[in-house]
This record gives sequence, C-alpha cells and structure tokens, in this order.
Amino acid sequence: MINRNAPYAFNATRRRLIQGATLGAAVIAAPALVRAQTGPVIRIGFWPVAAGLPFYAAVEKGYFKEAGLNVEPLKFAGAQQVMEAMLAGRADGSANGTGSANLAIGEIASPGLFKIFASNPSNVKNVLDEFIVAKDSPIKSIADLKGKKVGSGPGIQNATLAKAVLERAGATGATVVELAISQHVAAVAAGQLDACYTLEPTGTVGRLNGTTRVLETGVIAKYVLGDPMAPWFGGSASLTTAFLKKYPEESKKFIAAYARGIELIRTKPAEARPFMKGYTAIEGPMTEEVPLAAYTLYNEFTPSDIAYFQKFFDLFTDKGIFAQKVDVSAMLYKG
Repeated sequence: MINRNAPYAFNATRRRLIQGATLGAAVIAAPALVRAQTGPVIRIGFWPVAAGLPFYAAVEKGYFKEAGLNVEPLKFAGAQQVMEAMLAGRADGSANGTGSANLAIGEIASPGLFKIFASNPSNVKNVLDEFIVAKDSPIKSIADLKGKKVGSGPGIQNATLAKAVLERAGATGATVVELAISQHVAAVAAGQLDACYTLEPTGTVGRLNGTTRVLETGVIAKYVLGDPMAPWFGGSASLTTAFLKKYPEESKKFIAAYARGIELIRTKPAEARPFMKGYTAIEGPMTEEVPLAAYTLYNEFTPSDIAYFQKFFDLFTDKGIFAQKVDVSAMLYKG
C-alpha cells in the first residue's frame, strides 16, 4: 500500500518538478521533429471500414509523426457520428470511408464547415459496397429481396442508398433496418435479416468464416450512377475549415502525409493491407483477402469525376434528404 504521509507527498512533488524541468530541457534540445509533437492535436474521425486504410497506414507507418504532427484517431460507430463530431468541434477532420453524403448534411447545417482533400471511389472493380446474404440462402439477386428485411449501416447515407438500390433493382416492399456494420454478418447468418447492404471488410469477414456470401458488389455505381464502372465517391477524407484557417502549415503537412498513405496503397498494397488490423474487423492473414477501394486526391479529380460525384449527391436532393442542392465542387480542397 502506498504511504500517503506528508514527506512522501513532498518528495513525489519534488520528483515531478525535477522530471518536468529535465523534460523541458530535453524538449528544447530535441530535434524539430520531436518538438513539433507539442503542436495542435489533429483529431480525425473514422469508422471501421476498409476504405479508411490510407489513414490507418499513415498512422501506423509514422508518416504523421515524421511530419511533426500529433494526430489522434477517433473511432466512431458510424459516419454520421464523425460528421456530428466535426460539426460540434470535437473532431478536426474525417478519414476516408466517412460517408460523403453525411458530410454534405454537415455542410448544409454549417456552410463551409470542411473541405474534402481525398475521396475513395468504388465500383464493381474497386469494391467497397455490396449486398450479402446467408451462405445457403436461396436468394440469387437483389430483385429477390422483394418484401424482405434488409439491413444497412447506420446513418442517412447507408439507409438511403440501400433503399435506392432495392427500388431500382425491383425489390419492392423491402424493409430497411439500420444496424452497426460490425453486426451485419452475425445478423444475416442468424436469419434476423434476409440480407444486408454493407461495406467491406464485412463481405470478406462473412465469406472467410463461412457464414455469408456476397450477392452483388459495386451496387451504387450500377443502380444509382447507371454504370458498374462509374466512380462512386461514397467516402471522403476532410479537414474542417476552422482547422485549415488556424493551422495552414500543419494542414498542408497533414494532407501530404495522408497522401503518402494513399501512395503506399497504390504502389505497395501488400505492405499497406496489414494496417487494417485494429481499425476494422479484419485480423492477420485475412487482411490479404479484402478488396481495396481506389483513392482520388483533391488535385486528381477530373470533370467526369465531379459529375459522377454530383449525381450521387443529387440523389439525396431528389429524395428530400438534402434540404437544398449541394455543390460538390465547392466542397473540394483547392490546395
């Protein structure tokens, strides 16, 4: 048991003062890289989907630390919570995988709230979105989900897209239930849901544990954008304008370090994949099986990309989810 008498308290206090003085001297004498860790804490929200890999890799590879940045990952159960944290000033940005439409709702609530500096387009080739069913389910197409109970991830983006795909695939009368993405495989395997509109790594998890199978991939590109190969910019990395204005140099360094994470995935995907561990439901060798989304940096968007991005947002305007039309181009970081 600790002796909490006065001499001990005095000595402990004295030791802390000495240690503090020593640490202060050490920081003053340290290289710029170490000293920079006393700068602003950059709080980045993410939720556990595979598309957040550039952020996970940049953290684990030390790219942010090498840039002298103090980055704090904040894990949320859904993309909507990431946006709400940014809106409330509890987060300074979002990692890839955070629903772009969720971010747009934050933009409507607080115009100019943030800027997107990278997005993760997916389609039938670069898989992120998919429908899953039980391994032995008789369901063979999305149209077969007529009148069925279908799960989706939490938040307005997931639910709206699930309903849109079901409607356009001819699955009339289906009921959509929002559920944490980590529970999708178990709910489908147990028969609580007939199917789920979900995001990777969910499909891979269910396939590898032998309980679910993927019914169809790239569903947003096909049913919402009208082309299976169209880029669906479903998730985006961003920084709040408040942070961009207050810390312009740190912002540039952060985006550059984040871009290193994207480059790692593009050039050395096998090296990047293991960093899903601890951030998603994927562990160990299973990381080798997850399909990877593509990534587009702010200075790589083409007019066609922006047009498809806008078409995605216009769905939410047409459905009355957005109170007004949201201009994608105005939300992109300009550098």
